[in-house]
Amino acid sequence: MYHEKIFSYGTLQFENVQIANFGRKLDGCKDVLSKFELSTLEIKDPDVVATSGEKIHPIITYTGNPEHQIIGTVFEISFEELIQADSYEVSDYKRIKVQLDSGVFAWAYVNAEISTDKVQKTAVSLG
Repeated sequence: MYHEKIFSYGTLQFENVQIANFGRKLDGCKDVLSKFELSTLEIKDPDVVATSGEKIHPIITYTGNPEHQIIGTVFEISFEELIQADSYEVSDYKRIKVQLDSGVFAWAYVNAEISTDKVQKTAVSLG
């Protein structure tokens, strides 16, 4: 039933956000995403702010520097839940496939301004 993996480093780790978006609490395991750097973003969508309870959300940008690491959680979700997660994230984010330090491939929401081609050539080996 749950065939998609999603890496969360922000509000999708909050139980209240999971319940609001998926109707259930997600179980996950800790993992690390290298070559990305964490910064913050002010969310202007009142529905997202109401759901998360936070006006400032984390956002990650690709740097290519292996010393930059993002600690987060990998969750297994259905394709339908992945689409629901897309609806929750504002347009400043885009979803890309990344390879985590554990070797697991997962979806992650990253800064929409980064070049996906650059990331896929250097941070992700899609096999």
